[in-house]
Amino acid sequence: MRFEVLAPAGSRDALIAGVRCGADAVYLGGKSLSARRNAGNFNDEELAWAAEYCSARGVGLYLAVNTLCRDDEFKEAYSLVKHALACGINAFIVQDMGVAKMIRDCFPQARLHASTQTSVMTIQGVEALKEKGFVRAVLPREMSAGEIAKISRSTDLELEMFVHGALCMCVSGQCYMSAMIGSRSGNRGLCAQTCRLPFSACGKGRYVLSLKDLSLIKHLAEIESLGVFSLKIEGRMKRPEYVAAAVTAIKSAVSGEYSEKMQNDLQSVFSRSGFTDGYFTGKTGAEMFGVRSREDVVAAAGVLKDLSRFYDKEKPLVPVDMHFRMRRGDRAVLNASALGRQVSITGEIPQNALNAPLTAEMLKNRLSKLGGTQFYAKNISIDADDGLILPASAVNDMRRRAVAELSKAKKMQVEVLPLVIPPKKETENKRPYFTARFTSASQVPEKHPFKRIFLPVWENTSEFIRLGAGAELPRGLFSSEERLKKRLAQLKNAGVTKALCGNIGSYRLAQQMGFDVCGDFGLNVFNSLSARQFSHPILSFELALAQANAVHAKDTGIIAYGRIPLMLTRNCPVKNTVGCEKCGKKGVLKDRKGKEFPVVCSPYPCVEILNSVPIYMADRMNEVKTDFAHFYFTNESKTDVQSILSLYENGEKAPFAFTRGLYYRGVL
Repeated sequence: MRFEVLAPAGSRDALIAGVRCGADAVYLGGKSLSARRNAGNFNDEELAWAAEYCSARGVGLYLAVNTLCRDDEFKEAYSLVKHALACGINAFIVQDMGVAKMIRDCFPQARLHASTQTSVMTIQGVEALKEKGFVRAVLPREMSAGEIAKISRSTDLELEMFVHGALCMCVSGQCYMSAMIGSRSGNRGLCAQTCRLPFSACGKGRYVLSLKDLSLIKHLAEIESLGVFSLKIEGRMKRPEYVAAAVTAIKSAVSGEYSEKMQNDLQSVFSRSGFTDGYFTGKTGAEMFGVRSREDVVAAAGVLKDLSRFYDKEKPLVPVDMHFRMRRGDRAVLNASALGRQVSITGEIPQNALNAPLTAEMLKNRLSKLGGTQFYAKNISIDADDGLILPASAVNDMRRRAVAELSKAKKMQVEVLPLVIPPKKETENKRPYFTARFTSASQVPEKHPFKRIFLPVWENTSEFIRLGAGAELPRGLFSSEERLKKRLAQLKNAGVTKALCGNIGSYRLAQQMGFDVCGDFGLNVFNSLSARQFSHPILSFELALAQANAVHAKDTGIIAYGRIPLMLTRNCPVKNTVGCEKCGKKGVLKDRKGKEFPVVCSPYPCVEILNSVPIYMADRMNEVKTDFAHFYFTNESKTDVQSILSLYENGEKAPFAFTRGLYYRGVL
């Protein structure tokens, strides 16, 4: 087996641990714009050190610039990428399509890896990434082996997948629970892990959103057959000992040395009541869930102090070839090569030996003393005249200087183009037009103010035609792409012309099939550069209203009413706890404070967890300066819809419990 083993580094010590234990590449974040902002992370000087350290050992280094970026943060992002490239960073992990465009336009030589936060889970999604300049896709942790294989057979993009570490309950990039409840956005790198708190399902269970950690080490032979290039370890918030243990275990397994003891040792280091492979094997259910127990903590305490042995000393992992030339009357020369680099070191002029001249064996012995460095002597050749002597200190000095030169980071000559930021939007004092999505055609009033309405793609075709509606495509497709394609063909043939898409894969599919495509909130459009890549985009509801108003792009909108989907998950907490028969499609979660969150299922392989109360902006619509306002109707009756529209028509205060969402408090 040959994989890239990719280790997390939330600190200097964690990076050293990963490299010394044999990681082929390391990923880390800067002090900002990284999806693990609470990790130690790296300032500019530390980033330069990391690049030098990894380059000298032939280890790849990837910088995570994988948060959603506001317009006012692009100068900071530009400076970070420019500095990182100058240091020798090999690639950038990116979620935000606006950030990707900035890097692509300003730094054409930069390599882009699409973060798992892009929610790319289909062939169309991977092809969309390729068109946007990405060379690698990091697949969602929720994918099965069969789904990964299908994508791998259809693309030449590098594929990366998580094989060890924490699992989120929500599909990657589609979790808004932490943001909506506590203003700590996972898409901005500050997830509060709300899913680890107590939640019950239909009155049963206690931690129904807390998944065990992922571990796929025993599946590496199968993963190799899938065509995956990179094996990623989650854990930029974890200790160096965790990184060391995980890298050591995976490297051993890659070499065919997997054992149950290895798995048990890893579990002792960190787990939540054990590990799961449920998504990969397709065996989802209650057995995937667990919490960090006292027993887990005690087990970790017993092994952590012993794990430093894995990385306490530098291991000679890099071969170096040396050629030493010593001729009478000329300065000695040492040529050394490693990691694709060559250096030439000039020394002293040798003298005629009075007693014991230097022999080839003596020179080889002195040159091979590379202990304490990352190098080991692979080949040493000597070209020396007889009867000469050179002080041992002089030979040693040449060797040390050669090592120092070979250890310097490989600098890139990069093309840098200026950053172009769209001008600030001049807000107009006009009322936005209305659009809406409905869960069912039965909710749609006979008379309504909506310029565009959308129904779920599985609604009866006749209802689309009756209402002149467009099709809302599911955000979580996974293995259902072909099924969706057939359904869209039916709707297209029936005369449906519009599609609402919250995933770049479904967006590309609908576009190719000739639909007038509108961008939904699941695209996480957060700035002017990303907004300009999609038509009629509904902006992220994690933006403050003033920020949304300022986005400078054609025909943008916000969600002005509705229960926001806080999570999109492949593992229904209600089904796992009480079973579908006791739900009756009216499942609810309840948190420790008694708030209830509706759980909505669909014919496609995901369920949504909705907010406990709807966003309501009827009495604040004069502050909305986007082009349109979107209504997200879920469990409302037709009568409810009519009442809500009346409230918005008159600008009245809400007669029910509601939230302003994040429009006035924003996210961190």
